Amino acid sequence: MMTVSSLTQQDGWPENSLSNRGNGIVHIGVGAFHRAHQAVYTQQAMLAAGGDWRIIGVSPRSTDIADQLNAQNGAYCVVVRNPAGDECQTIHAISHVLAAARDGDAVMAALCDPAIRIVTLTVTEKAYGINRHTMTMTTDHAAIAHDLADPHHPTGVLGLLTEALRRRRDADVAPFTCLCCDNLPENGVVLRAGVMDFARHIDPDLAGWIEQHVHFPSAMVDRITPASTAHTFETVRAMTGHDDACAVETEPFSQWVIEDDFPTGRPAWEQAGVLMVDDVRPFEHMKLRMLNGSHSLIAYLGQLAGFKYVRDVMADDDCVAIVRRHMAAAAKTLTPVAELDFAVYSDDLIARFKNPAIAHETRQIAMDGTEKLPQRLLAPAHDALSQSDDIATFAFAVAMWMAYVHKLVATGRGDEISDPKKDAIISALTGKDNAAAIYAALVALPALFDPQLLAVPQWQQAVIARLHIIIEDGVISTLQAELAGKIA
Repeated sequence: MMTVSSLTQQDGWPENSLSNRGNGIVHIGVGAFHRAHQAVYTQQAMLAAGGDWRIIGVSPRSTDIADQLNAQNGAYCVVVRNPAGDECQTIHAISHVLAAARDGDAVMAALCDPAIRIVTLTVTEKAYGINRHTMTMTTDHAAIAHDLADPHHPTGVLGLLTEALRRRRDADVAPFTCLCCDNLPENGVVLRAGVMDFARHIDPDLAGWIEQHVHFPSAMVDRITPASTAHTFETVRAMTGHDDACAVETEPFSQWVIEDDFPTGRPAWEQAGVLMVDDVRPFEHMKLRMLNGSHSLIAYLGQLAGFKYVRDVMADDDCVAIVRRHMAAAAKTLTPVAELDFAVYSDDLIARFKNPAIAHETRQIAMDGTEKLPQRLLAPAHDALSQSDDIATFAFAVAMWMAYVHKLVATGRGDEISDPKKDAIISALTGKDNAAAIYAALVALPALFDPQLLAVPQWQQAVIARLHIIIEDGVISTLQAELAGKIA
């Protein structure tokens, strides 16, 4: 089945029903996920309930996506890969895109525009430069160091938000609401802490004003969005008859849960299927530990066993069994919530991961491991230990990450590690050739492993035992031994 929405049955990129809508949102980080998720919801909300909520996109680094989207009047196609057939929809929610590296003044002007009432962000965790343990900014982060030295000409996320808020305060313009849409636990709390810390360093009075007036609701987002490929672009060409340099592909499932805290207004997102709640934490903990945690397990398993895509991993019965076991263990660390059925959620995740139409590379998910491990695997491991529950699955997943980065370093491919701590990982692992040494080197990386977790001998023994077998016998043999209960 191939279907095309009515908006795409036209030649080129025409004017559309949203063209007369004003801008109300600036979004920083116009990557594939934003284009397949927040922009889609915002378009649906405007079509359902109106409002001037079109999005001005900001590309923090690249100029390419700005040039490509602007050439298409901000329009692009979203291909939904469904086992029953592809669907395609044209999105017009983005009015235009600015490249921060080239259009700095225009970016700041947009952020200071009184019509802009919300700033949303999907920039990945490493772009913020916030230490989750101390809830302060990382002063040796390149963008933060630059912006502290020259706060009125910022280039980084915290600097941009703080300077824009300063200018709005000085101009007596109401502040925008900051909505983080990255996969961070309590992402609104984390972003608020980073902005507050940055502001305190440059202007304590401004920090006080932000604390009193600026809102940072948390959100949970979910939609698998693989990187676009030649097949993505070919599908759009076949379905619409035109080329689309900005097309994205995604799965049928989509979820957005937001704390409803927008004093200057928001789109009618609830009419587009967004769940507006008082507290997002139960939802994000479920997603981080059950979906994202098992995704990381799948990623490192795939990279070590030679499975290119998530669907390839999930075509193996033993792999499915280990993923199910991981989800069940993660669910035991969660607080029960009436609205959430963890067993049903697990079944839904398995079906999503098996979707043969989604080409989600395990290599892509394996990126930025040191940013993902704490909330996805280490936090639930700590909670499992405190409840005297089994930690085997968390130890296995962490051992696979260790084996994965060690393999790259040991084979001279350390530069292939995509991680903000890449240099530290390479330095730590160089010359290490046994499980105990590898474990000791990696747990010594700063601001990664919880000291309370490391202080438990059971954790160390569990990880080293699995890491040893992976190195000696391979990950599939370790997986089979794990399922058979043969590893202490």
